[in-house]
Amino acid sequence: MEPKRSRLPKFLSKPKVPLSFNVRSIQVIITISFTMITVIIVLLVSLLLYNKFARSAEDNATLNIQQIIEQVNSHLELYVKGMQDIYEVVEDQIGQTDNISNSLLKEQLTTLLHTREDLVSVALFTPEGNMILDVPDATMRRNTQLKEQSWFLTSLKEPVAISFSQPHIQNLYKGQYKWVVSLSRMISYKADGVLKKGILLVDVNFRTIDELSSKVSLGKKGYAYIMDALGNIIYHPQQQLIYAGLKYENIEPVFDYAFGSYIDTSTEEQRYITVRTVKPIGWKIVGVAYPDEIVTTKKDLQVFIFWFLSVVIVVVLLVSIFVSAKISQPIRRLEKAVKLVGQGDFNTPIDVKGAYEVEQLTKRFNFMLHRIRQLMGQIIHEQEAKRKSELDVLQAQINPHFLYNTLNSVTRLAERGKTEEVVTAITSLSKLFRISLSKGMNMIPLAEELEHVRHYLIIQKIRYKSKFNYMMDVQDEALSCITLKLIIQPIVENAIYHGIELMPDEGCIHISVKAEEEKVIISVTDNGLGMSSQVMGQLLSGGVKSTVGSGVGVKNVHERIQLYCGKAYGLTFKSEVEEGTTVTITLPMIKDQPETVEREGLR
Repeated sequence: MEPKRSRLPKFLSKPKVPLSFNVRSIQVIITISFTMITVIIVLLVSLLLYNKFARSAEDNATLNIQQIIEQVNSHLELYVKGMQDIYEVVEDQIGQTDNISNSLLKEQLTTLLHTREDLVSVALFTPEGNMILDVPDATMRRNTQLKEQSWFLTSLKEPVAISFSQPHIQNLYKGQYKWVVSLSRMISYKADGVLKKGILLVDVNFRTIDELSSKVSLGKKGYAYIMDALGNIIYHPQQQLIYAGLKYENIEPVFDYAFGSYIDTSTEEQRYITVRTVKPIGWKIVGVAYPDEIVTTKKDLQVFIFWFLSVVIVVVLLVSIFVSAKISQPIRRLEKAVKLVGQGDFNTPIDVKGAYEVEQLTKRFNFMLHRIRQLMGQIIHEQEAKRKSELDVLQAQINPHFLYNTLNSVTRLAERGKTEEVVTAITSLSKLFRISLSKGMNMIPLAEELEHVRHYLIIQKIRYKSKFNYMMDVQDEALSCITLKLIIQPIVENAIYHGIELMPDEGCIHISVKAEEEKVIISVTDNGLGMSSQVMGQLLSGGVKSTVGSGVGVKNVHERIQLYCGKAYGLTFKSEVEEGTTVTITLPMIKDQPETVEREGLR
């Protein structure tokens, strides 16, 4: 059992003890303000520097990519120009020969092929598709479908310009499967002194172009590919995936650029595209780079700024804590001393030295503390005396009302000659008042409180001519517990007047008492009219007024229990209209002598 505590007025109730870390303390305010101002300034400067250097780094990286693609483009243009020169050399040698079947011509062309590793073959065909000259000598396939090949058809349609075919496997000769690019054009040659027209074909190994393109490095994921003027991909580092349909290149925007760059957002990952056109054949070199790889300087700058800000925040925070602690130390000492007062120690004077304002505040607080100690005892005594007197007056109201009603009932019974019921009523009434008096004590054993209720029910049953029955279910362990008197009878009274009296059928009141852990649970259940949730919610607030009964309502019982036992105890309700009501009384389990409990209190 806890010692009895004084009940303070609301304005003198014990304040909450502040936490050691309070966001409104002077030290925290100074620390946060100084840190935030410094961090904001450093952050703004860092952002400005970051934007400037990041933009420069991005521009440099973009320029570097453009220079790489431009360099590859220049190499390809030189190579294409070299192939055109070779083609023209071959064309000149054929044109200067009087007879195409001259063996010296073949020797010259063979020597030329040996001097260039990238030259694969030279051949001359009539417009009808008949071979006139081939170097080196090789046997043609029968099913080459020569007249349907792209280089042949292009030469017929555009006889003036040298046409470049897509890379393909050479399939004109038996036993040769080289990856070549075919150069072709309609030329003039002499056969037996007669000037004729023919199509000159020079196959160049594509390996050189492949090597030039594969050396392009645009980061770990970046690459470059080549496409012709019609949109056909001539070279791609992932050519097999392109053919298999596992990789897709968005080439439509490339047609809009002969020279330039743009951002491609057609895939999940953003890509930086650079386009250059190879003159004079119209091929386009397309560089594909990923921004997260090409701007490594930008990432390094991000990491540097992150660590720089982290270090600045830590240093500023430490300096702010040190400075603010020095400023707020006297006030914190005063706050700790006041905390002791807040915990209930009103007798220890506060002695805090520091700045002038802190000393003056300490003196004023000590004076206020002395005055509070004087007023506190007076107010507590007056408030408790007033409250207990009000409860005693309400409790005393039971006697005259109930006595008047019971004597009226006894008189009517005597007039009808029901002597036995008169004796029972008088006997129960005398025992009821004997328990009510209880030698002036407010604390009685639970067994006596239940006996008081039983006699009350006997009297009411006689008054109402057996309109209801009652039943008590009590655990023996709970009978020796101590309780406030007259807390069950008002609940039973409400059950009769408001639940059962207006019923057409016979009512029933069930009283259950159980001991659970450190609590005693008393339940009063009736099968009366019940009540709505709105009425039930107003019972303990005093919103429902009764014009019948003793005048001691459930609100008064609930307040008495909480006054003596604490806020954890009291009444709870459960009710449904036309179903009945259950009122549960929760009390602490106390087994001391009633005199001890009366003297020391329940809490």
